[in-house]
Amino acid sequence: MKNTIGTCVSVTLFGESHGPAIGAVIDGLAPGIKVDTDFITAKLEQRKPYGSISTARHEDDDYSIISGVYNGVTTGTPICIIIPNSAQRSDDYTASRGPARPGHADYTAYAKYHGFEDFRGGGHFSGRITAALVAAGAICMSALEQKGIKIGTHIARLGGVIDRNMGISEAEINESIEVLAGKQFAVLDDYASDLMQAVIKEAAAQGDSIGGVLETAITGVDAGVGEPWFDTLEGAISHGIFSIPGIKGIEFGGGFELSDARGSEYNDAFRMERGRVVTETNNNGGINGGISNGMPIVFKTAVKPTPSIYKEQKTVDLRKGENTTLEIKGRHDPAIIHRVRVVEDAVTAIVLADMLAQRYGTDWIAKK
Repeated sequence: MKNTIGTCVSVTLFGESHGPAIGAVIDGLAPGIKVDTDFITAKLEQRKPYGSISTARHEDDDYSIISGVYNGVTTGTPICIIIPNSAQRSDDYTASRGPARPGHADYTAYAKYHGFEDFRGGGHFSGRITAALVAAGAICMSALEQKGIKIGTHIARLGGVIDRNMGISEAEINESIEVLAGKQFAVLDDYASDLMQAVIKEAAAQGDSIGGVLETAITGVDAGVGEPWFDTLEGAISHGIFSIPGIKGIEFGGGFELSDARGSEYNDAFRMERGRVVTETNNNGGINGGISNGMPIVFKTAVKPTPSIYKEQKTVDLRKGENTTLEIKGRHDPAIIHRVRVVEDAVTAIVLADMLAQRYGTDWIAKK
Protein backbone atom coordinates (compact mmCIF):
# COMPACT_ATOMS: atom_id res chain seq x y z
CA MET A 1 0.00 0.00 0.00
CA LYS A 2 1.28 3.47 -0.85
CA ASN A 3 1.33 5.42 2.40
CA THR A 4 3.98 8.01 1.53
CA ILE A 5 3.64 11.36 -0.23
CA GLY A 6 6.39 13.73 -1.28
CA THR A 7 9.73 13.74 -3.09
CA CYS A 8 12.18 15.95 -1.18
CA VAL A 9 10.02 16.28 1.93
CA SER A 10 7.92 13.15 2.45
CA VAL A 11 5.32 12.01 4.97
CA THR A 12 4.48 8.37 5.69
CA LEU A 13 1.36 7.39 7.65
CA PHE A 14 0.90 4.24 9.76
CA GLY A 15 -1.62 2.70 12.14
CA GLU A 16 -5.30 1.72 12.28
CA SER A 17 -8.36 3.28 13.86
CA HIS A 18 -8.66 0.63 16.59
CA GLY A 19 -5.01 -0.34 16.86
CA PRO A 20 -2.79 0.72 19.77
CA ALA A 21 -1.54 3.87 18.00
CA ILE A 22 -1.37 5.85 14.79
CA GLY A 23 1.48 8.01 13.56
CA ALA A 24 3.51 9.69 10.87
CA VAL A 25 7.14 9.93 9.78
CA ILE A 26 8.39 13.14 8.16
CA ASP A 27 11.59 12.68 6.17
CA GLY A 28 13.68 15.32 4.41
CA LEU A 29 12.69 18.32 6.54
CA ALA A 30 15.67 20.63 6.99
CA PRO A 31 17.58 20.80 10.29
CA GLY A 32 17.20 23.83 12.51
CA ILE A 33 13.44 24.39 12.22
CA LYS A 34 11.77 25.33 15.49
CA VAL A 35 9.04 22.83 16.44
CA ASP A 36 6.19 24.59 18.23
CA THR A 37 4.46 21.92 20.32
CA ASP A 38 1.71 24.33 21.36
CA PHE A 39 0.93 24.95 17.67
CA ILE A 40 0.69 21.20 16.99
CA THR A 41 -1.64 20.77 19.97
CA ALA A 42 -3.84 23.67 18.78
CA LYS A 43 -4.18 22.12 15.32
CA LEU A 44 -5.05 18.72 16.78
CA GLU A 45 -7.72 20.45 18.89
CA GLN A 46 -9.28 21.85 15.71
CA ARG A 47 -9.57 18.31 14.32
CA LYS A 48 -11.29 16.96 17.43
CA PRO A 49 -15.07 16.41 17.68
CA TYR A 50 -17.04 19.60 18.30
CA GLY A 51 -20.17 19.52 20.46
CA SER A 52 -23.33 17.79 19.25
CA ILE A 53 -22.36 18.13 15.57
CA SER A 54 -19.59 15.52 15.88
CA THR A 55 -18.95 11.94 16.93
CA ALA A 56 -19.03 11.00 20.61
CA ARG A 57 -15.61 9.35 20.25
CA HIS A 58 -13.14 11.66 21.99
CA GLU A 59 -9.42 10.89 21.82
CA ASP A 60 -6.85 12.78 23.90
CA ASP A 61 -4.38 12.92 20.98
CA ASP A 62 -1.47 13.07 23.41
CA TYR A 63 1.21 12.78 20.76
CA SER A 64 4.89 11.99 21.24
CA ILE A 65 7.74 12.99 18.94
CA ILE A 66 10.23 10.16 19.40
CA SER A 67 12.89 11.12 16.86
CA GLY A 68 14.11 13.92 14.62
CA VAL A 69 13.68 16.75 17.13
CA TYR A 70 16.25 17.77 19.74
CA ASN A 71 16.17 20.82 22.01
CA GLY A 72 13.01 21.99 20.29
CA VAL A 73 14.37 22.05 16.72
CA THR A 74 14.52 19.57 13.86
CA THR A 75 17.74 17.60 13.47
CA GLY A 76 17.26 16.82 9.77
CA THR A 77 16.72 13.11 10.43
CA PRO A 78 13.27 11.43 10.16
CA ILE A 79 10.70 12.85 12.57
CA CYS A 80 8.49 10.12 14.03
CA ILE A 81 5.19 11.16 15.65
CA ILE A 82 3.11 8.64 17.60
CA ILE A 83 -0.47 9.22 18.82
CA PRO A 84 -1.97 6.50 21.04
CA ASN A 85 -5.57 5.37 20.53
CA SER A 86 -7.41 5.36 23.83
CA ALA A 87 -11.16 5.48 23.08
CA GLN A 88 -11.73 2.44 20.87
CA ARG A 89 -15.00 0.52 21.07
CA SER A 90 -14.29 -2.33 18.69
CA ASP A 91 -17.46 -4.20 19.68
CA ASP A 92 -19.44 -1.58 17.74
CA TYR A 93 -17.99 -3.07 14.54
CA THR A 94 -18.27 -6.79 15.24
CA ALA A 95 -21.66 -7.03 13.58
CA SER A 96 -20.48 -5.20 10.46
CA ARG A 97 -17.64 -7.61 9.62
CA GLY A 98 -19.72 -9.25 6.92
CA PRO A 99 -21.99 -6.47 5.58
CA ALA A 100 -20.05 -3.74 3.74
CA ARG A 101 -20.93 -0.23 4.91
CA PRO A 102 -22.16 1.79 1.90
CA GLY A 103 -19.89 4.72 1.07
CA HIS A 104 -16.96 3.32 3.09
CA ALA A 105 -13.86 1.45 1.92
CA ASP A 106 -15.08 -1.84 3.43
CA TYR A 107 -15.71 -3.55 0.09
CA THR A 108 -12.71 -2.11 -1.78
CA ALA A 109 -10.37 -2.92 1.12
CA TYR A 110 -11.78 -6.47 1.19
CA ALA A 111 -11.22 -6.78 -2.56
CA LYS A 112 -7.62 -5.54 -2.31
CA TYR A 113 -6.52 -7.30 0.89
CA HIS A 114 -8.70 -10.44 0.65
CA GLY A 115 -10.23 -10.01 4.11
CA PHE A 116 -6.95 -9.77 6.02
CA GLU A 117 -7.35 -6.01 6.66
CA ASP A 118 -8.20 -4.60 10.09
CA PHE A 119 -11.79 -3.59 9.41
CA ARG A 120 -12.61 -2.11 12.85
CA GLY A 121 -13.65 1.49 12.49
CA GLY A 122 -12.37 1.50 8.94
CA GLY A 123 -8.89 0.37 9.99
CA HIS A 124 -6.14 2.12 8.03
CA PHE A 125 -8.78 3.87 5.89
CA SER A 126 -10.34 5.63 8.87
CA GLY A 127 -10.50 9.38 9.31
CA ARG A 128 -8.82 8.72 12.65
CA ILE A 129 -5.50 8.47 10.79
CA THR A 130 -5.83 12.15 9.84
CA ALA A 131 -4.78 13.08 13.39
CA ALA A 132 -1.26 11.94 12.49
CA LEU A 133 -1.51 13.86 9.22
CA VAL A 134 -2.48 17.02 11.12
CA ALA A 135 0.44 16.65 13.54
CA ALA A 136 2.91 16.24 10.66
CA GLY A 137 1.32 19.06 8.71
CA ALA A 138 1.42 21.37 11.72
CA ILE A 139 5.22 21.12 11.81
CA CYS A 140 5.39 22.00 8.11
CA MET A 141 2.80 24.78 8.50
CA SER A 142 4.70 26.39 11.35
CA ALA A 143 7.91 26.28 9.32
CA LEU A 144 6.16 27.87 6.33
CA GLU A 145 4.71 30.63 8.48
CA GLN A 146 8.24 31.49 9.57
CA LYS A 147 8.93 32.06 5.84
CA GLY A 148 5.88 34.32 5.46
CA ILE A 149 3.63 31.67 3.87
CA LYS A 150 0.14 31.44 5.34
CA ILE A 151 -2.59 28.83 4.82
CA GLY A 152 -6.24 29.02 5.83
CA THR A 153 -9.45 27.12 5.11
CA HIS A 154 -13.09 27.91 5.78
CA ILE A 155 -16.44 26.22 5.16
CA ALA A 156 -17.57 28.05 2.03
CA ARG A 157 -20.92 26.28 1.69
CA LEU A 158 -22.99 23.79 3.67
CA GLY A 159 -26.63 22.84 3.24
CA GLY A 160 -27.36 25.88 1.08
CA VAL A 161 -25.77 28.29 3.59
CA ILE A 162 -22.89 30.34 2.15
CA ASP A 163 -20.06 31.94 4.13
CA ARG A 164 -18.60 35.29 3.07
CA ASN A 165 -15.62 35.34 0.74
CA MET A 166 -12.09 35.29 2.17
CA GLY A 167 -11.21 38.32 0.05
CA ILE A 168 -9.30 39.02 -3.16
CA SER A 169 -6.11 40.80 -2.14
CA GLU A 170 -3.34 39.18 -0.14
CA ALA A 171 -4.00 41.58 2.75
CA GLU A 172 -7.72 40.66 2.84
CA ILE A 173 -6.98 36.95 2.70
CA ASN A 174 -4.34 37.19 5.44
CA GLU A 175 -6.87 38.95 7.65
CA SER A 176 -9.38 36.14 7.03
CA ILE A 177 -6.73 33.49 7.77
CA GLU A 178 -5.99 35.23 11.06
CA VAL A 179 -9.68 35.16 12.01
CA LEU A 180 -10.06 31.50 11.06
CA ALA A 181 -6.97 30.45 13.03
CA GLY A 182 -8.82 30.92 16.32
CA LYS A 183 -12.07 29.21 15.32
CA GLN A 184 -13.11 25.63 16.00
CA PHE A 185 -15.93 25.91 13.43
CA ALA A 186 -14.17 27.65 10.57
CA VAL A 187 -16.70 30.13 9.20
CA LEU A 188 -16.04 33.86 8.80
CA ASP A 189 -19.66 34.99 9.12
CA ASP A 190 -20.97 34.15 12.62
CA TYR A 191 -24.59 34.16 11.41
CA ALA A 192 -23.73 31.69 8.65
CA SER A 193 -21.92 29.59 11.26
CA ASP A 194 -25.08 29.34 13.38
CA LEU A 195 -27.17 28.37 10.34
CA MET A 196 -24.69 25.71 9.20
CA GLN A 197 -24.55 24.12 12.63
CA ALA A 198 -28.34 24.06 12.75
CA VAL A 199 -28.37 22.22 9.40
CA ILE A 200 -25.91 19.64 10.77
CA LYS A 201 -28.01 19.12 13.89
CA GLU A 202 -31.12 18.67 11.78
CA ALA A 203 -29.40 15.98 9.69
CA ALA A 204 -28.22 14.27 12.89
CA ALA A 205 -31.73 14.29 14.35
CA GLN A 206 -32.91 12.45 11.24
CA GLY A 207 -30.15 9.85 11.55
CA ASP A 208 -28.55 11.31 8.43
CA SER A 209 -25.44 13.29 7.45
CA ILE A 210 -24.40 16.20 5.26
CA GLY A 211 -21.36 17.40 3.30
CA GLY A 212 -20.27 20.76 1.93
CA VAL A 213 -17.56 22.80 0.25
CA LEU A 214 -14.27 24.02 1.75
CA GLU A 215 -12.21 26.90 0.38
CA THR A 216 -8.46 27.11 1.00
CA ALA A 217 -6.21 30.10 0.37
CA ILE A 218 -2.41 30.34 0.48
CA THR A 219 -0.45 33.59 0.52
CA GLY A 220 3.26 34.32 0.39
CA VAL A 221 4.29 31.83 -2.31
CA ASP A 222 6.54 33.51 -4.90
CA ALA A 223 6.08 33.03 -8.63
CA GLY A 224 7.90 30.05 -10.13
CA VAL A 225 6.94 27.11 -7.87
CA GLY A 226 5.72 23.99 -9.66
CA GLU A 227 6.59 22.08 -12.81
CA PRO A 228 4.94 21.84 -16.23
CA TRP A 229 2.82 18.85 -17.25
CA PHE A 230 3.09 16.01 -14.74
CA ASP A 231 4.31 17.80 -11.59
CA THR A 232 2.14 20.90 -11.74
CA LEU A 233 1.38 22.75 -8.54
CA GLU A 234 -2.33 22.00 -9.02
CA GLY A 235 -1.49 18.33 -9.58
CA ALA A 236 0.64 18.10 -6.44
CA ILE A 237 -1.96 19.84 -4.29
CA SER A 238 -4.74 17.69 -5.76
CA HIS A 239 -2.74 14.52 -5.09
CA GLY A 240 -2.47 15.48 -1.44
CA ILE A 241 -6.03 16.71 -1.05
CA PHE A 242 -7.53 13.54 -2.54
CA SER A 243 -5.71 11.52 0.12
CA ILE A 244 -8.10 13.03 2.70
CA PRO A 245 -11.09 10.75 3.37
CA GLY A 246 -14.34 12.19 2.03
CA ILE A 247 -12.89 14.56 -0.58
CA LYS A 248 -14.67 14.06 -3.93
CA GLY A 249 -13.73 17.13 -5.97
CA ILE A 250 -11.36 20.08 -6.30
CA GLU A 251 -11.29 23.27 -8.35
CA PHE A 252 -8.80 26.13 -8.56
CA GLY A 253 -9.67 29.80 -8.86
CA GLY A 254 -12.93 30.37 -10.73
CA GLY A 255 -13.18 26.63 -11.38
CA PHE A 256 -16.46 25.21 -12.64
CA GLU A 257 -18.41 28.36 -11.80
CA LEU A 258 -16.58 30.34 -14.48
CA SER A 259 -16.15 27.51 -16.99
CA ASP A 260 -18.89 29.03 -19.18
CA ALA A 261 -17.20 32.45 -19.22
CA ARG A 262 -15.33 33.79 -22.25
CA GLY A 263 -11.57 34.20 -22.26
CA SER A 264 -11.97 37.96 -22.12
CA GLU A 265 -13.80 37.51 -18.80
CA TYR A 266 -11.72 34.68 -17.33
CA ASN A 267 -8.19 35.85 -18.17
CA ASP A 268 -6.33 37.62 -15.35
CA ALA A 269 -4.85 40.87 -16.68
CA PHE A 270 -1.23 41.51 -15.63
CA ARG A 271 0.11 44.79 -14.27
CA MET A 272 3.05 46.12 -12.26
CA GLU A 273 2.57 47.06 -8.61
CA ARG A 274 5.42 48.16 -6.34
CA GLY A 275 7.98 46.59 -8.63
CA ARG A 276 6.32 43.14 -8.96
CA VAL A 277 3.97 41.52 -11.44
CA VAL A 278 0.42 41.04 -10.15
CA THR A 279 -2.95 40.23 -11.71
CA GLU A 280 -6.08 42.39 -11.53
CA THR A 281 -8.26 39.32 -10.90
CA ASN A 282 -7.42 35.82 -9.70
CA ASN A 283 -9.66 33.54 -11.73
CA ASN A 284 -6.75 31.13 -12.26
CA GLY A 285 -6.25 30.73 -8.52
CA GLY A 286 -2.66 31.92 -8.45
CA ILE A 287 -1.36 29.30 -10.89
CA ASN A 288 -0.54 29.49 -14.62
CA GLY A 289 0.88 26.57 -16.58
CA GLY A 290 1.08 24.53 -13.39
CA ILE A 291 3.41 27.12 -11.80
CA SER A 292 2.64 29.70 -9.10
CA ASN A 293 2.31 33.28 -10.42
CA GLY A 294 2.78 35.02 -7.06
CA MET A 295 -0.89 35.71 -6.41
CA PRO A 296 -2.81 33.95 -3.61
CA ILE A 297 -3.35 30.27 -4.42
CA VAL A 298 -7.05 29.53 -4.00
CA PHE A 299 -8.94 26.25 -4.38
CA LYS A 300 -12.23 24.69 -3.29
CA THR A 301 -12.91 21.08 -2.36
CA ALA A 302 -16.09 19.04 -2.20
CA VAL A 303 -16.56 17.08 1.03
CA LYS A 304 -19.12 14.30 0.78
CA PRO A 305 -21.71 13.55 3.48
CA THR A 306 -20.38 11.23 6.18
CA PRO A 307 -21.13 7.68 4.93
CA SER A 308 -21.98 6.35 8.43
CA ILE A 309 -25.67 7.13 8.95
CA TYR A 310 -28.28 5.71 11.32
CA LYS A 311 -30.69 4.63 8.58
CA GLU A 312 -31.24 1.17 7.17
CA GLN A 313 -29.27 0.74 3.94
CA LYS A 314 -29.03 -1.95 1.29
CA THR A 315 -25.69 -3.72 1.10
CA VAL A 316 -23.95 -7.06 0.52
CA ASP A 317 -22.64 -9.50 3.11
CA LEU A 318 -19.08 -10.08 1.92
CA ARG A 319 -18.67 -13.36 3.76
CA LYS A 320 -21.94 -14.91 2.65
CA GLY A 321 -22.02 -13.36 -0.80
CA GLU A 322 -25.66 -12.35 -0.52
CA ASN A 323 -27.80 -9.23 -0.39
CA THR A 324 -28.71 -7.88 3.02
CA THR A 325 -29.47 -4.67 4.89
CA LEU A 326 -27.41 -2.81 7.44
CA GLU A 327 -28.25 -0.41 10.22
CA ILE A 328 -24.99 1.10 11.49
CA LYS A 329 -24.38 1.40 15.22
CA GLY A 330 -21.62 3.18 17.12
CA ARG A 331 -20.38 6.79 17.28
CA HIS A 332 -20.34 8.74 14.04
CA ASP A 333 -20.16 12.31 12.74
CA PRO A 334 -23.28 13.78 11.10
CA ALA A 335 -20.76 16.02 9.29
CA ILE A 336 -16.98 15.88 8.99
CA ILE A 337 -16.40 19.08 7.04
CA HIS A 338 -15.56 21.22 10.08
CA ARG A 339 -12.95 18.65 11.15
CA VAL A 340 -11.59 18.17 7.62
CA ARG A 341 -10.75 21.89 7.43
CA VAL A 342 -7.55 21.55 9.51
CA VAL A 343 -6.62 18.33 7.70
CA GLU A 344 -6.79 20.28 4.45
CA ASP A 345 -4.49 22.95 5.90
CA ALA A 346 -2.05 20.25 7.03
CA VAL A 347 -1.92 18.41 3.71
CA THR A 348 -1.51 21.69 1.84
CA ALA A 349 1.46 22.58 4.08
CA ILE A 350 3.09 19.19 3.49
CA VAL A 351 2.73 19.50 -0.29
CA LEU A 352 4.03 23.08 -0.30
CA ALA A 353 7.03 22.17 1.86
CA ASP A 354 7.92 19.48 -0.67
CA MET A 355 7.36 21.66 -3.75
CA LEU A 356 9.38 24.53 -2.26
CA ALA A 357 12.20 22.12 -1.38
CA GLN A 358 12.21 20.92 -4.98
CA ARG A 359 12.44 24.52 -6.18
CA TYR A 360 14.90 26.05 -3.70
CA GLY A 361 16.57 23.07 -2.01
CA THR A 362 15.81 21.28 1.23
CA ASP A 363 17.65 23.80 3.44
CA TRP A 364 15.67 26.82 2.13
CA ILE A 365 12.81 26.43 4.60
CA ALA A 366 15.18 26.75 7.59
CA LYS A 367 17.14 29.75 6.31
CA LYS A 368 16.52 33.08 8.02
